Amino acid sequence: MEMTLQLTIDCSDPQRMVTFWAEALGYVPEPPPGGHATWRAYWAAMGVPEAELPAGAGDIPESIIDPAGRGPRVWFQQVPEPKAAKNRWHFDLKVGGGRDVPLDVRTLRVKAAVEELVKAGAAVLRIKDEPAMGLYAAAMQDPEGNEFDIV
Repeated sequence: MEMTLQLTIDCSDPQRMVTFWAEALGYVPEPPPGGHATWRAYWAAMGVPEAELPAGAGDIPESIIDPAGRGPRVWFQQVPEPKAAKNRWHFDLKVGGGRDVPLDVRTLRVKAAVEELVKAGAAVLRIKDEPAMGLYAAAMQDPEGNEFDIV
């Protein structure tokens, strides 16, 4: 059986999430298929009733894709309710290079990624600085409060 994977993330502002996570993951906004100017135009051509499309839906990209084609498509689905509790799962953005890379080098890489993602709208929850364990990592939140780690 062939299968592809899509990660769907509920959010209140898909455009903000597309912008942030495209930068965080090295992804790009997914262009509408078949030469359509917008996703809304594509959905209309597919027969989706206008009443099923919220105001603004599909006028801007609501999904991101890995330009190399390796990672899953990520769709940011607009929902009316805000995030209410801690995530049950999260992304680990592995920028350090793994345990074969010296801790001081991994630490610099993590710090650089943290700095860039804070500029993009993330917030630092806590730093995990445990040299005896060979660990330097950051627990963070995206612009809508979803937790993720940088290691």
